[in-house]
Amino acid sequence: MTDWTSGYVADIGYTYGYYAELNPLRARLALLNARLALPRNGTACELGFGQGMSANIHAATSTTKWYGTDFNPSQAGFAQHLAERFSNSPQLFDQSFAEFCARDDLPDFDYIGLHGIWSWISDENRAVIVDFVRRKLKVGGVLYISYNTQPGWAAMVPVRDLLTQHAEVMAQQGSGVVARVDGALAFARKLWESNPAYAKANPHIGERIKAISEQNRHYVAHEYFNRDWVPMSFSEMKDSLASAKIDFACSATYLDHVPNVHMTPEQIAILNELPDPTFRQSVRDFMVNQQFRRDYWIKGPRQLNALEYVEQLRAQRLVMATPRGGVTLEVRGALGNATLAEPIYRPVLDLMSDYKVRSVGEMELALRAHNITLTQLHQAVLVLAEKAAVAPAQEEALITASRKDAAKLNRMLLERARGSGDIAVLASPVLGSGLTMSRFHQLMLLAIIEGKKTPDDWVRYSWAILQAQQQVVVKEGKALETEAENIAELTRYADELQGDRLAMLRALGVI
Repeated sequence: MTDWTSGYVADIGYTYGYYAELNPLRARLALLNARLALPRNGTACELGFGQGMSANIHAATSTTKWYGTDFNPSQAGFAQHLAERFSNSPQLFDQSFAEFCARDDLPDFDYIGLHGIWSWISDENRAVIVDFVRRKLKVGGVLYISYNTQPGWAAMVPVRDLLTQHAEVMAQQGSGVVARVDGALAFARKLWESNPAYAKANPHIGERIKAISEQNRHYVAHEYFNRDWVPMSFSEMKDSLASAKIDFACSATYLDHVPNVHMTPEQIAILNELPDPTFRQSVRDFMVNQQFRRDYWIKGPRQLNALEYVEQLRAQRLVMATPRGGVTLEVRGALGNATLAEPIYRPVLDLMSDYKVRSVGEMELALRAHNITLTQLHQAVLVLAEKAAVAPAQEEALITASRKDAAKLNRMLLERARGSGDIAVLASPVLGSGLTMSRFHQLMLLAIIEGKKTPDDWVRYSWAILQAQQQVVVKEGKALETEAENIAELTRYADELQGDRLAMLRALGVI
C-alpha cells in the first residue's frame, strides 16, 4: 500500500496561519528597492497551502485568479469550504505535488508561492516543483519561496534528528502525534539538564528547545517531525532552482533591505567587496546567523533605469495598517534593537495616521518641509511595512471590485470566532491582504455588524457567547474565574477597539 503522506505529518492539521509574503502585492516595495521591473498580476498559485487562509484571503481581496494544492484532504476541505463563500474563489485541490503539477488545465502563472514547505518535502517533490516553475511561471513572473537555511540551523540538525528518533522508537505504541512530540521534547529537556558536552559546545540550543516546548504542538509537529527536514544553504537553493531558469531577485523580508540594522559597518564593507551575488548572500547568512530565508526569484529579471525606478516608486500606494499609538520608533535586527530616526519616521507616521491611501509621490510632496529625500522615504516605508505599521494598498478599482468578496469571507470568519480562536486574521480589500485580529475583537466586530452600538453592548454580546459554551477569557496564560474579571478584560478589548482602531478597520474595508 502506498503511503500517501510521503513521510509528512498528516495525523493533525497545520495551524491556521496567514502569511503576508505570499501576497504578490507585497513584492512590489522589495523589488523596487532592488531596482527590478514589477511583474504583472493576473494569475497566482500556492503550493502546499495548509488550511488555505492565505490563498482565500488573497483571492477574496483581489481580482487575481488563485490556484493551489495541499495533499492533506482535511486541510483542502476546509480551504474549499472558505472558498465557497465568495465569487473570486480560488481553485484549490487535495492533490500531491506530482499530480497537481502534471495537470493540463492550469494557466501559466505570474506568481508562484510556497511558504516553508520546501524544507519538509523529499528530493523527488522538490524536483517536481522546480520543473513546474520552469514550465508554468511566465517570463517576468515571480517565485516566492521560504525555507530553513544554514548556518542558523546547523547546530540544531542533530537535535532535531534526536527528537524524531525518540518519537519513532520511544513513544508508546498507538500514541498520537502530540503525545510523541511532548515525549520527545520532555526527553530533550531532561538530556540538556544533565549538561552533555554538546550543550556546552552549543549553549544556545537549550534556549531553543525551551522555546520549541512553548510553541503550538500542531506547528511543532509539522516543523520538526516530518521524515524529510533539510535546512539548505543559499548556494544549494540556487543550484536546486537553476533548471527553472530563474534568478534571485531580493529578500522578501523588508528589513533585510536595510543592512545597518543587521550588520556592522565592517561587515557591510566586506559584503560590498564581493562581486559574486551568490557568494555574497552566503556570507551574509553567516554574518546574521540566518535561520529562515524568505526570498523572491524572477524568471528573466529586468533592471529599471533611474527614471523608471523613480516613477514606479512614486506611484506605489501605501496606507497606515496599525493604530498610530501602537507604533514605536524601534526596530529589532540581528544586532539587536535599533532606534529609528525621529526626524524621518515621526513625520511619516503623523502624515499617514488619518488612514488615507497615499502614493509615495504624494507622501514626498507632503513631507517636503521635513527635507526627507525619496531614498530616505523608500527606506522608511520598507521599515514601517516590516513593522506592519504601513502596508501597500491596491488601486481604487481593485478595492471596489473586491469589497463584496472580502465582506463575505470576513462574515464567515467572524461567525467562526464565536466557537474558536484558531483564526486570527481578517481580509482587507484596501490592503489586498490579511490583517491580524484577536478572537475577542472579532466577536466585537460581529456585534457591530449585528447592530450593537456601544462598547458595553459589544462586551455583553461577547460574554454571552462565551458563557453559552462555558468558556472564559484567558489572560497571561491564566483562565479568569469570575464574571467580573471576564467582563473587565473584555471591556479592555472593547476600549482598544473603539476610536482609532475601529476607524482604521473601517478605512481598510475590514468592516
